[in-house]
Amino acid sequence: MATRTPRPPYHDPLYQSTHASLFTSSLTAPLPPVPVLPPGVTQYAFDAALMQFMAIVGYEEVLTGEALVEYIDPYEMNEGDKGGNGRKIPSAAVRPKDVDELRKVLGVCNEYGIPVWTFSRGKNLGYGGPAPRVNGSIALDLHRMNRILEVSDDYAYAVVEPGVTFTDLYDYCVAHKLKVWPSVPSLGWGSVVGNTLDRGTGFTPTATHHQHICGVEAMLADGDIVRTGQFAVSGSPSAHLSKFTFGPSIEGLFLQSNLGIVTKLGIWLTPAPQAFMSCSFDMPDFDDVETIVDVFGPLRRDGLLPNTVYVSNLVEWLGMMGKREELWSEPGPIPEWKLKEFQKELNIGYWNAKFGLYGARDVVQAHFNELKKIVEEKAPKGRLTGEIFSAPDGETLDPASVPENHGGFFVGVPSLWSLPMVKFRLPKEGGGIGAHYDYSPIIPSSGKTVLEWVRTAKRICEAESFDLFCDFFMHERHVIFVNMMTFDKTNPEHLNSVQTIFRNLFEEGKKRGFSKYRSHINTMDLVASLYDFNDHAYRRFVEKIKDAVDPNGILSPGKQGIWPRRFRENEKLKALL
Repeated sequence: MATRTPRPPYHDPLYQSTHASLFTSSLTAPLPPVPVLPPGVTQYAFDAALMQFMAIVGYEEVLTGEALVEYIDPYEMNEGDKGGNGRKIPSAAVRPKDVDELRKVLGVCNEYGIPVWTFSRGKNLGYGGPAPRVNGSIALDLHRMNRILEVSDDYAYAVVEPGVTFTDLYDYCVAHKLKVWPSVPSLGWGSVVGNTLDRGTGFTPTATHHQHICGVEAMLADGDIVRTGQFAVSGSPSAHLSKFTFGPSIEGLFLQSNLGIVTKLGIWLTPAPQAFMSCSFDMPDFDDVETIVDVFGPLRRDGLLPNTVYVSNLVEWLGMMGKREELWSEPGPIPEWKLKEFQKELNIGYWNAKFGLYGARDVVQAHFNELKKIVEEKAPKGRLTGEIFSAPDGETLDPASVPENHGGFFVGVPSLWSLPMVKFRLPKEGGGIGAHYDYSPIIPSSGKTVLEWVRTAKRICEAESFDLFCDFFMHERHVIFVNMMTFDKTNPEHLNSVQTIFRNLFEEGKKRGFSKYRSHINTMDLVASLYDFNDHAYRRFVEKIKDAVDPNGILSPGKQGIWPRRFRENEKLKALL
């Protein structure tokens, strides 16, 4: 079958050029010349299925061969194994535009037993991107299902399809002069639905996206469609206003899930406030992380700080400034004395916290005044600053009026701000392929616990001549800690070091009872194994649901370590994984 150039997934020229460059420049070994067939499917059956897919979605929307370069993990570390086949790769990609086409595609998959790997925009970078868990799965690409169905500024919610990006939603709100702010993560080109379902976070008061879901529509493996909560009541005016339902709440069954495909999502937004205060706090020493957590943790719990506090270490800030070799070219981790020099030059701390305050101008100012008193008493070494941006009385603040260094994703304005970080460990003379891999545990919001963890993580990273490159997001009672390893994919030493660091971090986390909040596709079974209460009763329970709603096991087998019966019981299929 002839290779076709796919239609670009992004209309924005910057996003599309960045997307294309990310994938086409990431290969260290060519794609296999012969398609990787779905497990247990013959070439004849696969060819027959492709013809049916083309009849459903159109010839241009079924991709094979070299066009699959956009459906692999651009940061894959194992793609050079086995002659280039160490990577996970789909057999084809299918791109439906609506629920009718999606239902028919699933019908073909059920007929031939072809598994699909479903994603919205494929931008879960560092965790596998769009690559499938099972080699030869169909990449079920939902980016063409990209309608913004409703945005209400009266009630501050949106209803979107999977292909809607954070930038799409922001632009829609601006174009329609709506007085709501979407919560956006650090990169604006990802899917609102995809990020939310993977429990992603942003920075505004609705930053914990999955906790602001209200009304989901999902397609099951047999093509049936189910809605949740008040969205399941025909014509309900509360469809996206109330999470209450009559009976069990089932929204959670579709988070990090292979039980269905979410086709519509209601999500709450932040009402545009009169004022926003850009707040920063830093402390100079490594051990000061204990103070930061013990000061700001209670303020998250008692509501003085009503949304995420984002804390990053000095090395992560350096990652935005250029290549590491330009800053420190000697072997081994950057020494403490040099880090102190960087702190002085940049006038920042070793730990740097950023957060926002939102609401009426006088209320925001009062919150900051109270915060200042607490910080002066409990963290006198730290530096707290706040700059307020306000609309006149009776009006709401235009987020575009806030300078980017103060606003950006803190006021719901999306960008590609953090992408340069992946180039941190590339050679200063050029070349190499930038990538990153993460270990991201859920840790109690305890200063003592977080300090002990960063000491452990620092030791593990530096043993492999890597710097501790990290940040964490403070929620009310826990933090999401992100140990990021940026590396050069073409450097074998980097590849070995990153895998060693991850393995050692995972083992240390396991000793402490820490799990990850999300996982790379290659470690999903490993993370799932941590949930071991009562002989893995959680996994057994979800497997029962999986087998009931997806008896042919076609929806994203292996996602989050949940395997359908045919993979659990068929040794030949297991051997193909």
